Amino acid sequence: MDNQSSRNIWVDYLRATITVLVVAHHSALAYTSFSVFNKDAYILSTHAVVDNKRWFLLDYIVGFNDTFFMSLMFLIGGLFFFTTINKKGVWLFIKDKVLRLLIPFLLPGTLLMLLAYFPSFYLAKNSTNIEAYVKDFFTTEAWPVGPPWFLWLLFVFNFIAALIYRLFPAKYGLLLSGVFNEKNNFFKQFLILFLIGLLAYLPMAGYFGPYSWTGFGPFDFQLSRLSLYFAYFGVGAVIGRLSLNAGVFSNNSPVVKQYRLWCLLAIIVFTCTLFLNQVLNIQQFNNMLFVLCCTLICIAFISVFSKFLVKSISWWDALSKHAYLIYLAHFVFVTWIQFWLLHFDLPVPIKFLTVFLLSFALSWITAYLLRKIAIVKKYL
Repeated sequence: MDNQSSRNIWVDYLRATITVLVVAHHSALAYTSFSVFNKDAYILSTHAVVDNKRWFLLDYIVGFNDTFFMSLMFLIGGLFFFTTINKKGVWLFIKDKVLRLLIPFLLPGTLLMLLAYFPSFYLAKNSTNIEAYVKDFFTTEAWPVGPPWFLWLLFVFNFIAALIYRLFPAKYGLLLSGVFNEKNNFFKQFLILFLIGLLAYLPMAGYFGPYSWTGFGPFDFQLSRLSLYFAYFGVGAVIGRLSLNAGVFSNNSPVVKQYRLWCLLAIIVFTCTLFLNQVLNIQQFNNMLFVLCCTLICIAFISVFSKFLVKSISWWDALSKHAYLIYLAHFVFVTWIQFWLLHFDLPVPIKFLTVFLLSFALSWITAYLLRKIAIVKKYL
């Protein structure tokens, strides 16, 4: 197996692993200590279904995931930008993203969210009136988008990047390409990525607040992290421009060789944030810690996967093939199983594991069956 094939394997496996973390993340949100359900407008709740039972340890799982996994997903989303656009050209590239991202977001995404949020409507209104639910979904709740929000924003990032590429094809990405060469000093590369994160995040989080969301219709996004996510997408594109076997995350690069260091630093810094965020009530300092955590955890995940996942593993290959549809479908199973478990007096760890394992398994089965349809298999 050549090195390039190995590179594609670890990227696919990392993407699939993040999908599993997304399922776990949403499975936990019904049981965190900070979860709140708003009966007047359930879209303002912290999650679609909120249980009366809580487990504070799930706060840490949710906090850990929230620190890095969306940024890392956007970075991965940018890795093959240049490979694809050079192969297909700008307009065919955009058409492909419409078919693979925008349409799945608007059509199956909306249908799935209509299924997913019905338990929320019942809990808020104590009603099973379908007509009233659909009307409420598109009016009072303003078309809840759920987890598929990632798809439309990734499409926009690809569209903007494609237009920039169309206007400046020779210069695109050259500024940072040299920085992310595999031969450069690994601390310098970490510092550059950290500074990019600070510049992209601090102004937005300082002005809008770190947890602000906004949107129009189904096009919701996290306002405070918009530029951070685009920056990570751009970094992914720049790294991918060098080819995945010659850049900062190649198997023998200085960054990847220091995978133990990144893992240790990521654990230490994240642990520190759990206490410093409570002790120090200085939002700007907490925002800087967030970026530092995000940078270290992303590098730790990428370096470990790049270092060790260089050979095909059959079950991980199968998960990778179905990861996209698992991401699209899982929220339906999560909310309904959480709703079903409201009626059982079980320990929270049992509830969480039940939601996670059942939702993951049923999403995978659904993805497997849907991929029997030719057009679904082609684009999803």
